[in-house]
Amino acid sequence: MSNDELFSFIKKNPISVGCGVLSLFLAVGLYLRSTEIPEAEDILIQKTAMAERYALNIKNSVQLKEQADALAAANKELDSRIIRASQLGSNTQYFYKLQSDTGVKLIEFRQTTVVIPPTKAKTTYSPIVFNVAVQGTLSQVMNFLRQLESGTHYCRVLTANCSGNASARNQPLTLSLNLEMLGLP
Repeated sequence: MSNDELFSFIKKNPISVGCGVLSLFLAVGLYLRSTEIPEAEDILIQKTAMAERYALNIKNSVQLKEQADALAAANKELDSRIIRASQLGSNTQYFYKLQSDTGVKLIEFRQTTVVIPPTKAKTTYSPIVFNVAVQGTLSQVMNFLRQLESGTHYCRVLTANCSGNASARNQPLTLSLNLEMLGLP
């Protein structure tokens, strides 16, 4: 085919030739860009995940101020209810106040946790162990135990031993407790 025949073919079929050339350019362009498709998909996945995370953050941050205030209030209440292991006088005073409120007689009181000196690092809460023995009537002993568990400090009774004289029912009961209270060293 000569140049004259080629030009005459193009002049007779301009739309067909134009579509063929355009299809050829599009096929070459698609082939060259096909190597970029996986990279573009990875970028799309990353951006979609980031957009979802932002959407969740926006959705969850609606009540952020109220939740932060509630946490601050709960933390303040927690700090007011913990004891310090190094403040043995205040700890003893708490049990003497329970004794006077309930009418039991405090027979034994020992704080058995070793006092650890505070460090500059932020400390975590730790249990402070006490051995307590009280004597009184059944209602007084139960009232002491109730006030201890629902009192101003967080308390957990580890062991309890209640003893009394079976032959003499008018004799007072003795309650020995091994308990933990939430505190700081």
